[in-house]
Amino acid sequence: MDTSIESKDPPSTERRFRMADGIELVADTWGAPDRQPAVLLHGGGQTRHAWKRTAAVLAGHGYYAIAADLRGHGDSGWSPDGGYAIDRFAGDVRTLAASLPRKPILIGASLGGIASLIAAGEASSPIAIALVLVDITPRVDSVGVSRIRGFMAAHIDDGFATLEDAADAIAAYLPHRPRPKNLNGLSKNLRLGADGRYRWHYDPAFVRDDTRRGDANREARLTAAAQGLNVPVLLVRGGSSELVSEEIAREFVSRVPNARYVDVQGAAHMVAGDVNDPFTEQVVGFLDSLPKR
Repeated sequence: MDTSIESKDPPSTERRFRMADGIELVADTWGAPDRQPAVLLHGGGQTRHAWKRTAAVLAGHGYYAIAADLRGHGDSGWSPDGGYAIDRFAGDVRTLAASLPRKPILIGASLGGIASLIAAGEASSPIAIALVLVDITPRVDSVGVSRIRGFMAAHIDDGFATLEDAADAIAAYLPHRPRPKNLNGLSKNLRLGADGRYRWHYDPAFVRDDTRRGDANREARLTAAAQGLNVPVLLVRGGSSELVSEEIAREFVSRVPNARYVDVQGAAHMVAGDVNDPFTEQVVGFLDSLPKR
């Protein structure tokens, strides 16, 4: 879930991208469109607003930052049939990348990282010049996954009577984060229904779609995709991640060409939302080290 809460948004421009099935993805962009694009893709249950501070910094470093709502999330379209298989998200990443004048850098957290990994690793020709995976690898801790899914499913039908109730739920789920005093930004991650109740800003079918669940071949598929990458890869791990242990991170970089990983202390799975400045510093350092194009 996206729990970043800000009273002010950095200046951005809205842009829309049409997918192969007609769904539109809504994105915010920062920086000049003729610069090197960096596409930021959030995790399941989040929205594009999770990236706004990082995106603004990237623009300041000369990148064209594009933070998109994934299908079924935020202001982007919902799948008419309620289907949210991972291949649909990966297909969207390919379509979005192909719509840009230059091959982008892909920065994906959790679901956005899995979609980017499959899109880039299984493509017949390169679709990106680099990949940043935020606290996601082919192998993850199943207990951590279950905890995240449980939080996303809670209140999916009844929602919350007030923003304060939603903030209380977040505080209970993320006790390591201070509970914010200003809840204005939280409203961007909730939608107000006709019944006057607040619900998370994603299609409930996304949580209920069993095709997203892992199977016996999922880890093998993601591992093969990762090993097929021929671009620089950075894994940014939350120092207290409930999904990616140090052992898993080391295993990942030992198997993937041109890959390295960094720990961000003070962060759990939602690294950018937990400690945004240290996270952004690691990403910018990696991107600035890439060969100039």
